[in-house]
Amino acid sequence: MTIKDTAEKWEVRASETPFVGKKTSVRTDDVVMPDGSVVGRDYQVHPGSVAVLAVDDQDRALVIRQYRHPVRQKLWEIPAGLLDVPGENPLHAAQRELYEEAHVKAEDWRVLTDVYTTPGGCDEAVRIFLARDLSEAEGQRFEVEDEEADMELARVPLDELVRGALAGELHNNCLVVGALSLVAARAGGDIEALRPAEAPWPARPFES
Repeated sequence: MTIKDTAEKWEVRASETPFVGKKTSVRTDDVVMPDGSVVGRDYQVHPGSVAVLAVDDQDRALVIRQYRHPVRQKLWEIPAGLLDVPGENPLHAAQRELYEEAHVKAEDWRVLTDVYTTPGGCDEAVRIFLARDLSEAEGQRFEVEDEEADMELARVPLDELVRGALAGELHNNCLVVGALSLVAARAGGDIEALRPAEAPWPARPFES
């Protein structure tokens, strides 16, 4: 038995979009179940996201602290952002987010892991990159606004992120998944075996 997620489409008898927001929307589908019954499923339609676990030569991860209104907390996170343009190359988006949120660039990029954040209620897909060989970006810093204007930036040892995740002190999914994935990849013995930065991403096909 191969443990691997597979694509599958169940019949949708009807679909409507009762809410359309600035970046996301809510869709209601009437889905035919295996027994022939039809059940309504509400879910958020999301353009997809990228996140970057940027690790320096002292094995510190670059993290930001930002207010997240839905959970009423300031969370420590890794740089991340939406795929604003349909078909956008996720590597280019990740490089942009690292520059805009941290004013940092990286020479070495790998795909760390791909995840669906909440597949029971949202179709958001996130590609988490590992970025290494960091240096300060050139030019002026990107002008931030709204919640980002209050962001804090820090470099934290990777071991401390893992400890905080397991202790229930850090909750951002991309940070937790990214940090634990890197530890697992290292335990496997070869970081170079990670997928290349331009690896295909069926959940969000893109142009190279």
